[in-house]
Amino acid sequence: MAIRLSPTLSFYIGRNFLVGFLMLFGIFLMIILMFDIIELMRRASSKSHITFTLVLEMALLKLPHMGQQLFPFAALFGAMAVFWRLTRHHELVVTRAAGVSAWQFLFPVVTIALLLGVLKVAALNPLAAVLLTRYERLESTEFKGEVSFLALSKSGIWLRQANQTGQSVIFATHVFQERTLVELKNVLVFIYEGDSKFLGRIDADSARLEDGFWHMKNARVSAPEQPTQFDKEYWLATDLTLDKIQDSFATPETMSFWALPEFIETLEKSGFSAVRHRLYWNSLMAAPLMIFAMILIAATFTLRHSRRSGNTVVVAGGILTGFIVYFFQDIVFALGLSNSIPVVLAAWAPASIATLLGLAMLLHLEDG
Repeated sequence: MAIRLSPTLSFYIGRNFLVGFLMLFGIFLMIILMFDIIELMRRASSKSHITFTLVLEMALLKLPHMGQQLFPFAALFGAMAVFWRLTRHHELVVTRAAGVSAWQFLFPVVTIALLLGVLKVAALNPLAAVLLTRYERLESTEFKGEVSFLALSKSGIWLRQANQTGQSVIFATHVFQERTLVELKNVLVFIYEGDSKFLGRIDADSARLEDGFWHMKNARVSAPEQPTQFDKEYWLATDLTLDKIQDSFATPETMSFWALPEFIETLEKSGFSAVRHRLYWNSLMAAPLMIFAMILIAATFTLRHSRRSGNTVVVAGGILTGFIVYFFQDIVFALGLSNSIPVVLAAWAPASIATLLGLAMLLHLEDG
């Protein structure tokens, strides 16, 4: 007959895990906050207008975003701490002697861990996205002196616009944006019919976004087997708006989990790539499973009672395994970002593989 874990013992184990998780999470946050403040002060040393109050504000604004990445590690170390404490005090030995299996006293820890994962995605992520947006704007204006918040590569900015007849690819070396005004400098436009037939190119000194048009100055219009035509003013039809341009360069980290699906759909309909946004959204979906995997890894290395001589090796093994999973996740994420593997596989594979390995190791240790 199966023996159920009593509510009192479940509450005791769950409370110990939650306290350990919160304590370690708080310690990690304080360490990251300290290093962020030091780094921002170093960057601000040559800028007399930046005060310590602003540095502290920026570090605090970035902290929730960094906290999201700490969740799996806090869960791993929190679970290892509580299991290690219960094992050293022989509380788990007594529990096992009473006929309670590892799967039963893991249940309260796993339940709390999954709830923390849902809380991270549903509540912490939207808050972190809003604060990170504010942080990036302060960084752009105070540290980089940029008026525009549009993301630029080192070589310039690339845009693509499409309609029923074809598409245009726009390149500019500089972009200026203030309120509703968007102006590009040193503009080059490639015009295509359909997806591949090249129709011509436009070189212009500048292009200002107006209602449904790019208003270009000093445009030189070229087409195959035709002489170049010079126009002091040239209007190129566009379906781009300021919101579409800004959104196309918004990093997924600055967007709420709840807003990402609709944004991804809009982005893809506008002809922009949404691989990074879709990958990030799927990674958020997989976050509770990754935290669950960390609990299984912690249990694998700390539930077995070992001699003191092997304690350090066991704990180090658990920590090392956690970091290996983290780096494996980064590698797979990079493969997904480069379209080397499907986005869904890149987002879910690390958490799924870690979970299966944790389950297999626990089954081997507990059930032989």
